[in-house]
Amino acid sequence: MNQRFNDPQTVLGQLCEEVSEDIADVGSRWAKSGAMPLTGEPAGSPRQAPIGVTVRLEQIATIIEEISGLSIDGPALLGERSAIAGLTRQGSRSVGGYAQLIESVDKPICINFARPDDLLLIPAWLQEEIDPNNFKEILLALEKSESKQLMEQADLLGIPLGVPNTDDCKHPAHLTEGKTSSQQGESKLVVEFGSLWASPLCGDLLRRSGCRVIKIESLSRPDGARRGPTGFFDLLNGGKESLALDFSDDKSLELLKKILKEADVIVEGSRPRALRQLGIDAETEVEDVRVWVSVTGYGRKGPRSKGVAFGDDAAVSGGLFLKDPLCFIADAVSDPSAGLLAAALALSASKSGKGWLIDIPLSSVANWMLGTGEIPEEKAESTIAEPRARKIEINAPTVGQHNSQLENEFS
Repeated sequence: MNQRFNDPQTVLGQLCEEVSEDIADVGSRWAKSGAMPLTGEPAGSPRQAPIGVTVRLEQIATIIEEISGLSIDGPALLGERSAIAGLTRQGSRSVGGYAQLIESVDKPICINFARPDDLLLIPAWLQEEIDPNNFKEILLALEKSESKQLMEQADLLGIPLGVPNTDDCKHPAHLTEGKTSSQQGESKLVVEFGSLWASPLCGDLLRRSGCRVIKIESLSRPDGARRGPTGFFDLLNGGKESLALDFSDDKSLELLKKILKEADVIVEGSRPRALRQLGIDAETEVEDVRVWVSVTGYGRKGPRSKGVAFGDDAAVSGGLFLKDPLCFIADAVSDPSAGLLAAALALSASKSGKGWLIDIPLSSVANWMLGTGEIPEEKAESTIAEPRARKIEINAPTVGQHNSQLENEFS
């Protein structure tokens, strides 16, 4: 392995360098990725995306292969859920069906009511009496509202809302260096608190690279992706060990902290306060020479750090969507992209012999992939590949399937 990949700062710097590419060739590669059929109006032709989407995902995949030998088709990751679930493009409505691009008074925004509880918050969000089940009435209210006011109220209430130009960060991650260790083991233990797509994909790629991965879930609120397509959950979580805990129980928290003491890498997708409430602090773990990967909507610091985001709306906040007409790019594009990036930086950090805090905001990843926004010329592509997924190696564990073994091992 090239020694420059032993330092995540170097890897990140390399990824942020300007690259020169033949635009037409990038357009052809996008057409072959399986993500192009997920982009565009349902009754129209598939559309091209900014060249940075294809180029950046290819770059990250190359780095992962250099570090671990694992070969990944980066752009193809954008189509995996659709390939398994049979989803397709819906224009201004997301592939998954929950997010929608609409116009506010001053700019397009992305609403994403993926959780039933979000609907109950709509009157408080719009600050008027309104039936949360009357979508036409909601649209009329949004059309006369300013994006900044909507964003501030959404972040306060924890409602996902994509607002363009609220993340113009050109770096997709923020790194904080911790202490150096004199001990370097080859076998790596990864503890993953992730749910849905980005963090579990990171954990999956680390597992495929040779790491042992323990997936931590709440007994009362397990990974929401378990309610989605079984094959997709298996793809991201097969081969991991499952530990399900009651986070209000002292004995469970004691077991969790014992496992964390043995961990080399911790991957999570929660806002910082969630784990701090359990007595788990990222900065402390980094000083104990652990790699902490934090994947959130808007990062651990900054004006929107308290906001909630999913892949589609975070991409819109990063400016990664198409106009004329409005439509999403692929399926929750910033989710798998962030998961791939997280795996590359985690692999590099784990080779460095140091603790690292790797802060990856979904919105910043989207803005970084947007780059100059240059889009290949729209033309009839000779080859437009359908979405595809990697082979499912093994079924995912059931919730808490390995509780007994892990309790015995770490007691």
